[in-house]
Amino acid sequence: MDWLGSLDRLARERAKAGLTRQLTPRPAGDRVVDLAGNDYLGLADHVTVVDAARSALETYGLGATGSRLVRGTTEAHTALESELAGWLAAESALVFSSGYLANLAVVRAAATIADLVVSDAYNHASLIDGCKISGLPVRVAPHNDPAGVAAILDAHPGRTAVVVTESVFSVDGDLAPLAELYAVTSARGALLIVDDAHALGLLGPAGSGGVVAAGLAGRPDVVVTATLSKSLGGAGGVVAGAAPVIRHLVDTGRTFIYDTAPPPAVVAGVHAAIGLARAADDRRATLFERGARIAARLRAAGFPVTDPAAGVLSVVAPGPEAAVGWAADCRDRGVAVGCFRPPSTPDGSSRLRLTVNAGVPEADFARALDVIVECAP
Repeated sequence: MDWLGSLDRLARERAKAGLTRQLTPRPAGDRVVDLAGNDYLGLADHVTVVDAARSALETYGLGATGSRLVRGTTEAHTALESELAGWLAAESALVFSSGYLANLAVVRAAATIADLVVSDAYNHASLIDGCKISGLPVRVAPHNDPAGVAAILDAHPGRTAVVVTESVFSVDGDLAPLAELYAVTSARGALLIVDDAHALGLLGPAGSGGVVAAGLAGRPDVVVTATLSKSLGGAGGVVAGAAPVIRHLVDTGRTFIYDTAPPPAVVAGVHAAIGLARAADDRRATLFERGARIAARLRAAGFPVTDPAAGVLSVVAPGPEAAVGWAADCRDRGVAVGCFRPPSTPDGSSRLRLTVNAGVPEADFARALDVIVECAP
């Protein structure tokens, strides 16, 4: 079989559908106004974060040198896990090298205690992939529909189920009805797994996340995952929950056991970022004000835009080529915006995804709004 020829044919088909993707290196000292990245609180280059990372780099060297269970766990890792558990009001926490791997681990772990997974239709790819590798039957629930989840669970009496959702959804930025979902899952003996990636640092007291904001902190039948690469400006992932859950992941989580630990310098930088995030009510206020301003400005210009529950908004584009062109025109005028096309979008439509960064200077932010409107197809 002509393997390379088959790959070329698939590439041509993607290009015809407007689904080609390209890597664009970001130079040092890039002056583009960033409304595409996930550094919501502007902490990635904060002097306190950088100094903490530099100190750990000098102490431990570049990498962790091994997996967490061999040589990769340092005092920096365990200190971060203790800090995360306290912030998320969880009994225990476990750090992974990415949020993607954390989600794969926790959903796959469900296969050992459950026989059914219920997944929100708009869940992130990492949760979808976790459902696939769990080997369990998967039922897809309508987006943000507790009644739909209840109907699925009631149609499978006697099944031990796991329900998987995001708190703030990564494409449209809308908020899951977590309290209502928990009422459904707890009444039926199901476990609720919540990916808090886009809520951590933004929602809840001291930015403790969507689960805490919903009043579900510390519930033994709720497991929280999050990435450390968004509001905390670093890299890595975390699973937080009851101690038996974390013990099970340490013993059986393949993406934990067989993966090299995150570098101590990154871990120390994230730990410092948590201290800043917990005290960042002013930055959170700026972020929410700017999110509301983006939505109002785009709606006034006639564009359909989602309501921001935290720092993510989506604007529907006429198609994938239009979305790519819109994003490119913005970039040419010094504004970075996200361009989301299938399969990154859950409903097959294309969007600009805008993310709010509280660290962007006000004048730059105001100019970016003008550019987005003026470059619209």
